[in-house]
Amino acid sequence: MKRTVFLLLCFVVTTLSAQEKPSQQWLDQKFSMFIHFGLYSLYGGVYEGEPVTRGYSEQIQSFAGIFSDWYGNRAREFNPEKWDPDAVVALAKEAGMKSIVFTSKHHDGFCMYHSEYTGFNIADATPYGRDLMKELSEACARGGIGFGVYYSLIDWHYPQAYPISSHNADPLTPEHYAYNLLQVEEIMTRYGDISEIWFDMGSLTPEQSRGLYELVNRLQPQCMISGRLGNDYVDFSVMADNEYPDYSLAVPWQTAASVFDETWGYRSWQERGELQPKVEEKIESLIRVISRGGNYLLNIGPRGDGSVVEFERDLLLEVGRWVEVNSEGIYATEGNPFHRTFSWGEVTAKEDALYLFVKKEYAGSKIDLAPIDGLISSVMMLSSGVEAPFTSSGDDRGVYTIEVPKEFASTYEVLKIAFHNGYNPIPGNIVSKGVLTAENARADYGHSSLNYYAGYKSLLAYNWSFQSKRAAVAPEIVFSENERDRTILLTVDGKSEEVTLNSSRYRTEKRSDNAVKWGEIYRKRGRGVFGFVEEENRLPVTPQQLQEEWQKIPDFRYGEKCSLPLSERESVLFLQEIESSEEQVAAVEIGSGNALYLLLNGRYVTAHFSPDRVNYETEIVLLPLRKGMNQLIVKYHNGFENALFYSITPLKEWRHYVQKLPQFELSGKGTHSLSVREGIPQSKLAPLRMSNIEIQL
Repeated sequence: MKRTVFLLLCFVVTTLSAQEKPSQQWLDQKFSMFIHFGLYSLYGGVYEGEPVTRGYSEQIQSFAGIFSDWYGNRAREFNPEKWDPDAVVALAKEAGMKSIVFTSKHHDGFCMYHSEYTGFNIADATPYGRDLMKELSEACARGGIGFGVYYSLIDWHYPQAYPISSHNADPLTPEHYAYNLLQVEEIMTRYGDISEIWFDMGSLTPEQSRGLYELVNRLQPQCMISGRLGNDYVDFSVMADNEYPDYSLAVPWQTAASVFDETWGYRSWQERGELQPKVEEKIESLIRVISRGGNYLLNIGPRGDGSVVEFERDLLLEVGRWVEVNSEGIYATEGNPFHRTFSWGEVTAKEDALYLFVKKEYAGSKIDLAPIDGLISSVMMLSSGVEAPFTSSGDDRGVYTIEVPKEFASTYEVLKIAFHNGYNPIPGNIVSKGVLTAENARADYGHSSLNYYAGYKSLLAYNWSFQSKRAAVAPEIVFSENERDRTILLTVDGKSEEVTLNSSRYRTEKRSDNAVKWGEIYRKRGRGVFGFVEEENRLPVTPQQLQEEWQKIPDFRYGEKCSLPLSERESVLFLQEIESSEEQVAAVEIGSGNALYLLLNGRYVTAHFSPDRVNYETEIVLLPLRKGMNQLIVKYHNGFENALFYSITPLKEWRHYVQKLPQFELSGKGTHSLSVREGIPQSKLAPLRMSNIEIQL
C-alpha cells in the first residue's frame, strides 16, 4: 500500500483548520511571560496569620482547607488598584518577551475576566468592577506583543464539577464540560487574537479533548493549543512544571517556569535571596530550552493589589539586558543541529550561522565544534564584537577549534559563527556497514500527554545516516510479531513510500539458558509523573542503591499475569538483572496495563500510554545485551484502573519476519539518510513502538 507524502500529511492532521499551525511567529518568539494573578494573590500564601507551606500558593484554597464560601467572600476585598496593564506589557518587552499568557481562570474557578456564565468574576464580584483581562489584551495589542490565556479545566467553584482533590486530575462531568465549552467560546470571541490557550489539569475523555480542540480551531485557527488539553489533542507540547528536557524534541514545545519552584502565585513570605544568582539561573534555563528548539515561558505572580514584586521585576530587567545583547542568537533560531551536547555550553542555529552559548568557565580556552561541512568566515562575540580566532583540522573531518575571548560580561557569552555559502552538520553516527537498528539511530521525540500525570517522552521516528556508493538501494526490513500489519512511512534521501509490514517469511531465533541468565529482580515505588524515570541516562544502579532503595523479590512469577493493588496515577518500577555471555539480542514478553516505560542499561527503549485505556496487553521487546551484567528497568503506571496488571516472560525463541522494501534511488552524495515513522499515526504524538525493527541495506 503506497501513498504520497501529501496525502499522508492530510490524514494525520486532526482538523483542516489545524493545518495553519504552528505559525512561524509562535515558533520564533522563544521567550514569553506567564502571569499567575487571581483571587489567591490576595492571600499571598498566608491563611489565618500563618504561612501555608504545603503546595503552590495559587492553590491555597485546597492546601489550607478554606471553606468555599469563606474563600469566595474574599472577592469583596479584591481591588487590585496598582495593576497597570501597560506597565506589565512594557516590562515584558524590556525583558525580551514576545507574548504574555495570563490566567483567565485558575483552579479556584475565579474568572479574571467578565464571564457571563458565573458571577464569580472580577467585574461582578469585586470592588475593582472592570474586566481586567480585557484591559491586558488591549495593552498587549497597543504594545505589539502576543496575548495568550491560561484556562484551568478543573473548577473548585462550579457546583457540577468534581470537588477539590489532592491531585487536580479529576474527570469532567457532562455539565462541567459544557460549562468549559461556553467559557472558552467567550474567551475566543471577546478578547481579540489569542496567540495560545494554555489548558491545564483535569483528566478529560478523548471526546472532551477533541471537542475543545475543535472549538478553538474553529473560532481562532491560529491559536496554539497546549498539550495539557490531554489525549494528544495538541499544537505544542508542554513539559512538566519547571522541567528542562535533556533531549531535543521534533515538535513545537514549551517549558513553563516559575521564579521559584515552590510557587507560581504570589507568596509574601518567599525567601528570595540575592538577585544575581537567580538571574544567572533563568538565563541558563532560557538557553537550555531554546537550544533544544523550545519556547520558554517565565512566570511572575503579582500581589493582591496588582503590583509586580520588585524582585521579579528586577530579575526580568536583568535577564532582558542579556537577551537584548544576544537576541540574534535567540529569536527565530532552531535548536542544536548536532544532536549532541557539549561540555562548554549550548548551540542554536539559523540558515547561515551558528550561535555558541559558552560558559564563563571556558573564557580564554579553546573549544571544539562538532564536525561540520562548511567554511567558516568569522567568529564574533555578540556582546562586544570581538573576533575569536579559529583553526581548522585541515582534513575532511570538518572539525574547527575556536579560541574563546578572555573577557566575559556575563555567565554565558554568545559566539556567532558565520559561514561562506552555508553549512551542514556532519552526522555523528554514520553507518558504513551492517544493519540499521534502534541503537544506531537518532530518534525524533515528542512529549505525549493524555493528562498531566500521563506526560512522557514519546519516540516518533528513527533516523539514520548511511554511506553507499550505489545508485539505488532496495533494503530489507526485519521485524517481530509486534510490527506485523503495521504501516510505516519510509523515507530515503527525501523520497517517501508507505509500506505495510505483512510478510509471512520468517526465521526462528533461539537463545539457551547458558547464553542469557535472568538474575535477581527488584521493585520500588515510582515517583512523579509517568515520564519521570530517574535512572534514565545514568550509570547502572549500584548494589548499595539496590539495598537502600529497592526491594528484592525472591519468588517472582515469570510468565504469569500478576496484579498489584495500585491506585490511579501511581507507578511501580522493576529492575531485572540479566547476565549475557556475549553481545547478543535476547527477547522478553512484557505485559503491561495502561502505560509502560522501558530502559536497558539506562537507555530509552520504548514507552507508551494507552489512549484506549487498555488494562493489560503484551508485547515482545528485543533487548540488545552487552557482554556481562545488564539492567532492564520497567516502569508500570496505573492511569485509570483499581489495580495494575503486569507480567515479565523471558523468551527462549521468537520469530524474525523479513520483508523486501521498495527500491529507492540515492542522491549523488556518499552519505544518505533513511527514516522510519508511523504511516497512519493515531495522533501527532503517538509513539512509534518499533524498537525491534532492523533494516538491512
